[in-house]
Amino acid sequence: MKRVFLIVLDSFGIGEMRDAAAYGDVNVNTLRAVSHSPFLQIPNLQKMGLFNIDGVTVGEPVADHTALIARMVERSRGKDTTIGHWEISGIYSAAPLPTYPEGFPREVLDEFSKRTGRGVLCNKPYSGTKVIADYGDEHLKTGDLIVYTSADSVFQIAAHESIVPPETLYEYCRIAREILQGEHGVGRVIARPFEGPVGGPYTRTSRRHDFSLEPTGITMMDQLKEQGYDVISVGKIYDIFAGKGITEYVYTANNGEGIERTIEYLKKDFNGLCFINLVDYDMLYGHRRDVDGYAKALTYFDEKLPEIMSLMGPEDILMITADHGCDPSYLATTDHTREYTPFLVYGKKVQPVNLGTRKTFADIGASVLQYFGIVPEFEGNGVFPANLQ
Repeated sequence: MKRVFLIVLDSFGIGEMRDAAAYGDVNVNTLRAVSHSPFLQIPNLQKMGLFNIDGVTVGEPVADHTALIARMVERSRGKDTTIGHWEISGIYSAAPLPTYPEGFPREVLDEFSKRTGRGVLCNKPYSGTKVIADYGDEHLKTGDLIVYTSADSVFQIAAHESIVPPETLYEYCRIAREILQGEHGVGRVIARPFEGPVGGPYTRTSRRHDFSLEPTGITMMDQLKEQGYDVISVGKIYDIFAGKGITEYVYTANNGEGIERTIEYLKKDFNGLCFINLVDYDMLYGHRRDVDGYAKALTYFDEKLPEIMSLMGPEDILMITADHGCDPSYLATTDHTREYTPFLVYGKKVQPVNLGTRKTFADIGASVLQYFGIVPEFEGNGVFPANLQ
């Protein structure tokens, strides 16, 4: 029985890529930012070799790291969740997904209002917590939906649960997803339910739900599923890939639950991939520019690593990576940052070597397939020697 546990620490970048300035990012580095926090204690990631990775200039490298390590380059054009995860799994995005810094065009909103029977408020880039503070009262008064975006390719709909129950909000998101195709094919439509008394304060609930574009090509999950392997998703992975190539999934409310679900799967028998996204680094700390919160969340993950590793069998492999950066100290914007990502691979069969800088995130998906003896149907090179299988 072979199992791969692929954990994405959402937004854990390790330094700006060469083309970062073209994305509006100058001198960004998520790892460097959190390294300045007194709350960062990650001795287990250090032992694996995090500080030995190419280009990492913070922390103390170790003489004998325990994991295979590499620095990953994002070949696709973008710095968002969808493009990052798709490339990890084998899909290149030659063009960025559409964004709407001036809001969505009238024809999109008119069709959306016609099909939902509700008006639209806001329609501009906005902080998710501030938008409900600024528009929550008017939404409660009129029943109009709060529609907003960010620098990412997203169409977000916020609604109070007493006005629009979550299941109804999800239906509105499905309508938006049908409309937003082709030239307006945003990466994700996101339901953002919230609650609170009239006049506030309003708080977002845990019943967020993402409705993604269906992947545009073959992924590692498709190939694994085709060959009869289990493909289990934990967290928002199922939504990012619109369920494509996944055989079993579980949603999570936060990082803690995501880690616990991962530990539960470590205790179960299955043959294949468990693909995990831990979103709090991005959603709660990166975008909100909370350096200490980010550091504390990484520290918690590091504290759980020994338990995760102790449950691994002789043929299990643990992979840790990220999908983009979100430097919590970068105040020019609250958006993602264009960064290299780490790749750490641990297992009894894995040689702890430093593979330098890889040319694409897709080498991760290719490595997963390589371990199961499957030739990838996308451009990507596995990191393992031929005799690992």
